[in-house]
Amino acid sequence: MSRTSTSPLAPVAATAAQTIFRVGLGGVLIAHGTQKLFGWFGGGGIEGTSKGMHAMGFRPAKPSAVLAGLGEAGAGLALALGLGTPAAGAAAATTMGVAASVHAPNGFFATEGGLEYPAVLGLAAASFTIGGPGSLSLDSVTGHVLDRPWMRAVALAVIPTAIAIQVYRRQKALAHDASGPDASSTGTDTGSAASADSTSSATEGQPTVRRTS
Repeated sequence: MSRTSTSPLAPVAATAAQTIFRVGLGGVLIAHGTQKLFGWFGGGGIEGTSKGMHAMGFRPAKPSAVLAGLGEAGAGLALALGLGTPAAGAAAATTMGVAASVHAPNGFFATEGGLEYPAVLGLAAASFTIGGPGSLSLDSVTGHVLDRPWMRAVALAVIPTAIAIQVYRRQKALAHDASGPDASSTGTDTGSAASADSTSSATEGQPTVRRTS
């Protein structure tokens, strides 16, 4: 008859692993968000990100750039601290889900410009919305005031709805651009899209296509 033994250090190890993953994920999101908001780490800042957003069909472009930056930097900071985890995870997952939809036509792998990278970040963020931040977090210190079970359920339900709305709005804007009567406007949009390619990592949280795995 086999007996399964559990090390007394197992809970400590699990908490440490969860915390390291949460803080690491938050750090990555903060880095991408500050690229968009402030132009840090080689990012385009609000102006550069707005141009990329417009070319990709996100209208109005500047508010979209600000929301994308906040969805990464703000949610990333909250996740790293473990504060308001359901909302933070949902915000990050939504932002990354929309980014993944942009890259989906290129397939799965990030090396080909696919959805791999933002999809993984989004799924990781959603996992904290479901499972919570762990004991080494501000949510735990504050008695989970901002991390109630009903908040997790609502936040999880919001993610696909918010993604669907943004994808629909983007597709509608692109369809309008494609059917526009002004050929010069189409040419301008094409030029903007070409210039946006060089800053795709700053506008959608995606590493450049030339990145090697």
